[in-house]
Amino acid sequence: MHPYSLSHLSDSALRRDLPAAGFGEVGATAKFLSHIAEYDARKLYLPDGYSSMHAYCMRELPFSEQAAYKRIRIARTARQFPAILEMIADGRLHLSSVILLVPHLTQETGDELLAAAAHQSDSQLRLLLAQRFPRPDVPTQVRAIPPSPTLGAGQLSARTVELSAPARIEAPVERPKVAPLSAERFLIQVTVGKSAHDKLQYAQALFSHSIPSGNVAQLFERALDALIREGEKTVFAATETPRPRSRRSSANARYVPADVKRAVWKRDQGQCTFVGEKGQRCESRKFLEFDHVDPVARGGQATVERMRLRCRAHNQYEAERVFGAGFMSEKREQARRGAPARKRAAAGMGGQHVGPILMPESSAAAP
Repeated sequence: MHPYSLSHLSDSALRRDLPAAGFGEVGATAKFLSHIAEYDARKLYLPDGYSSMHAYCMRELPFSEQAAYKRIRIARTARQFPAILEMIADGRLHLSSVILLVPHLTQETGDELLAAAAHQSDSQLRLLLAQRFPRPDVPTQVRAIPPSPTLGAGQLSARTVELSAPARIEAPVERPKVAPLSAERFLIQVTVGKSAHDKLQYAQALFSHSIPSGNVAQLFERALDALIREGEKTVFAATETPRPRSRRSSANARYVPADVKRAVWKRDQGQCTFVGEKGQRCESRKFLEFDHVDPVARGGQATVERMRLRCRAHNQYEAERVFGAGFMSEKREQARRGAPARKRAAAGMGGQHVGPILMPESSAAAP
């Protein structure tokens, strides 16, 4: 018999076991969320080779991108409001309720709002939140609806007036949409402002000889090519005509020569090189920094062999392992307090850039 087949159970046994299984599931969910919260707070995903808790959950736990996001958000909120886990465990709150509540929970109103949300369905909770946190009406929209394939001959296609209830209003944030249409084709949909639209029209005019149709997809790809070339020059000094390195040494011990940056970037393939205790290499390609294998404070040299790429999270993690978390926290606070003075100094130089383009490696802050 299949282990999940329950056809052999009597009606009375099934009626007895189902509620128990349900409460067992929510209890296990609450305990699981508490583990996520503590794991996240201790940043234990870093030694495992991941740059974020979200990346860890997607690779090490059986969660989709959205499922991981929701559980991490709930777990972090539960650290501020521990009652959330108790209410999930005994069935007073479900996960979707907590997601609805998160934007409205504060230290002043949290306990009262959680109590009011107990045993509420999603629709009831949306109405409760709409009453307590009213938002403006959305504009009325009228649009044609394509005829249903089930309509008979001679029937009119429907037209609807969309009057959304206030509780359904979302924050006016336009998010780009990127979706695959086939193996080689992608839909990219984004809302732009007037300035960007004016630039698009100007680009269409400039390239009217080579792209007479003004095809936006072709212009978009050319723009990305130019943006990538600019970014590669900024990040790792990419160039088709490298110049010989100057014999004059830099007074900045943390200076990394351009030829070293290019070689390190190519060798590490533009990816964080941190490898976790289980052999997992960090997959992050964002917020990368050039890191000295040997800390500058201990005589580290900016050579190809003694430099590496690290994401910001693992760079800071490594620095804390070497110098201690408390020490690095103090150094970062000192750097934060000194930021206004550095901005004023840069302004006094006519806006000339000072310091590295990338965020400086965390270990560099050590003495």
